Amino acid sequence: QQQWTPVADFTHHAHTASLSAVAVNSRFVVTGSKDETIHIYDMKKKIEHGALVHHNGTITCLKFYGSRHLISGAEDGLICVWDAKKWECLKSIRAHKGHVTFLSIHPSGKLALSVGTDKTLRTWNLVEGRSAFIKNIKQNAHIVEWSPRGEKYVVVILNKIDVYQLDTASISGTITNEKRISSVTFLSDSVLAVAGDEEVVRFFDCDSLACLCEFKAHENRVKDIFSFQIPEHHVLVTASSDGFIKMWKLKQEKNDPPSLLCGVNTNARLTCLGVWLDRGTDTKERPPPAAEPSSVNTEQSKISKKDSGDMVQQEDTLKPNSKKCGLSGVSNKPVKGNILSARKRKMVEMQEKKKRKKKI
Repeated sequence: QQQWTPVADFTHHAHTASLSAVAVNSRFVVTGSKDETIHIYDMKKKIEHGALVHHNGTITCLKFYGSRHLISGAEDGLICVWDAKKWECLKSIRAHKGHVTFLSIHPSGKLALSVGTDKTLRTWNLVEGRSAFIKNIKQNAHIVEWSPRGEKYVVVILNKIDVYQLDTASISGTITNEKRISSVTFLSDSVLAVAGDEEVVRFFDCDSLACLCEFKAHENRVKDIFSFQIPEHHVLVTASSDGFIKMWKLKQEKNDPPSLLCGVNTNARLTCLGVWLDRGTDTKERPPPAAEPSSVNTEQSKISKKDSGDMVQQEDTLKPNSKKCGLSGVSNKPVKGNILSARKRKMVEMQEKKKRKKKI
């Protein structure tokens, strides 16, 4: 059996506070922190690429779509769409009345889901950059995730997972975990891996809602999990508060617990996890066919009162079947929040705060 050996390859002390989110595309790794900044790292060159300073508050979620766009959410209630080539903020949306706690992009790139501390689940039309639908939920959800094909999505509230079907936008079932859930990832369209405030990772079937298997992954609670596929291997990566990152080989039958490939002790209190795969210079990351046309209106706009408080469109209009597609245009008028050097960061922050005070 092939032996995997973890080796430290790149280390950089960038943030002044702990990391809260991480995202990866074919070239870059971006990290968000409680210091309110987003840092960019070029993994091809193994260098820091700069920082983004548009948000006020902890960065709570970061998601890449393909190699061209990054979406960020933070405690300031904003969702920002970034051009991942020029690192310009294409659009800044006032998304939630409270914090944005999590967001997920539909595989087509036309829709996004977000949850926040205002007890709402919001659907975003990324083609037009506006709210498409608002659903009030009884509690604050902290995770939302699309399935790989985008036919269903899950919303996590404490230790419960509500499974929604896209065509009906209604709950088809609820999965209950033993303890509060910290991370979920789809292993297939129907199998969901779930980690929480315990040492165990569980696999659930989203159709039957049954627990397929569970295994002890760490000595402390599991903070984040991520899965990826390479030739001959389907790998699950787990990160825990015990400081260990472990890689597991998934079996074809998800009823069988995975086998450990390798583990490494980082001697750190881990909070989030991302996986960057060096696919080689010849391989280019391609978005799904539905996401190729360019039609995003990237002028900065604010959600109207109607958009932020009422059900704006009916459920059937949310299906990603329009010929228009989002997350593929470039703005002629980027808003503030462009990439900055470390020297200019504080100066820009001071200027933005003064302008906000004048507006108030």
